[in-house]
Amino acid sequence: MADIEAHITGTVWKVEVKVGDEVSDGDTVVILESMKMEMPVESEDDGVVKEVRCEEGQSVSEGDTLIVLE
Repeated sequence: MADIEAHITGTVWKVEVKVGDEVSDGDTVVILESMKMEMPVESEDDGVVKEVRCEEGQSVSEGDTLIVLE
């Protein structure tokens, strides 16, 4: 299993995946908004989405787990 974490503090603008989706290394899984800029959060592993731990509009801090892969 692998956790995909927020690399900046911001607001979840869009969740690009749902539970059961297959993702590859480099795929955008979440888009964060910080200081009026959109920042993609990319998967660093191949896997299947086991959990989505964020929702659109939610504030997150750097290091928060957003997606869990298996």
